[in-house]
Amino acid sequence: MKKGTIVDFRDGCRDAIPVCLGYIAVSFAFGIESSKIGMSVFQAIMTSLLNVTSAGQFSALEIIARNGSFIELAILQLIINLRYMLMSTALSQKLDPELGTGYRLGISYGVTDEIFALSVLKKGKLYPLYSYGLIFISVFGWVLGTGLGAFAGQIMPQRIISCLGLAIYGMFIAIIIPDTRTSKPVLMVVIAAMALSTIFTFAPYLKAISSGFRIIIITVFVAAIAAVYAPVKEEEHE
Repeated sequence: MKKGTIVDFRDGCRDAIPVCLGYIAVSFAFGIESSKIGMSVFQAIMTSLLNVTSAGQFSALEIIARNGSFIELAILQLIINLRYMLMSTALSQKLDPELGTGYRLGISYGVTDEIFALSVLKKGKLYPLYSYGLIFISVFGWVLGTGLGAFAGQIMPQRIISCLGLAIYGMFIAIIIPDTRTSKPVLMVVIAAMALSTIFTFAPYLKAISSGFRIIIITVFVAAIAAVYAPVKEEEHE
């Protein structure tokens, strides 16, 4: 059973530097948002350290702000982060079959979109020490940005904080727009999600549903429709 060497750890740290810099920028916005709902710097940092999931953390803030139920929060996180289960399954194919559960759990902690991409592109077997290098530097950037954002949110004027809070919307737009220009199914999914979100916000009875459950319902419904009418074919995936 090969666990890798210090060279693998160093390579992982080196490859994760761009991810670290990107994480600082995004998590700074999360820190700002967390301070707006009254979370302390320590609470914001621990949230990032224990979760390491941008979409999951941002979506949880609204539920936390209104003291939503744990069930609502758990279901929301399960749906939003479900893709990490698929990523972990794919990464397990690159690990030594004899690798122990402890090492696998350590790697699973840091499975994010960016770390998954770097791990998949790594030629040959995936050694734990390489993954730990990726995770160490990436999570450092994620936690550092969160701490800086949360601290800034406590000392900066409210007007500036509100402006910086718009960064998260800019990030989501930057993620969505490129794919909508090249893929009609993605464009239709975005339009459908926006339309349903508007309906749930203003329609009688439906607007009484909490925002957390709205996201859950819309996500499941739109994803199911897209899977039926615009499935990803095997050859396209490859």
